[in-house]
Amino acid sequence: MSEVTAVTDATFEELVIRASKPVLIDYWADWCAPCRQLSPIIDELAKQYGDKITFLKLDTNDNPQTPVRYGVLGLPTIQIFVGGEVAKSFQGGKTKGSLVKALEEYL
Repeated sequence: MSEVTAVTDATFEELVIRASKPVLIDYWADWCAPCRQLSPIIDELAKQYGDKITFLKLDTNDNPQTPVRYGVLGLPTIQIFVGGEVAKSFQGGKTKGSLVKALEEYL
């Protein structure tokens, strides 16, 4: 079982770019209602699949550089990194089923 960890502009290189396994990043903000709805789903997925995929959350209010660098234009945005590169990116609220489907090739 794994927990969702916070990533920042300062720790992004270490936790995402140099990661040895796929990384899912949830870009969020406290004012974003769909982000709050997505959060418990991400937590569930981290507990279920955390041994195969690293789950991280990036607060876009406190860490503005990384979202700009990776083209995050709306919230929530989910990006899956593999080998230090964005493999998948999608925006808006998602169901648990649609997220599991997006993760299937990395499980």
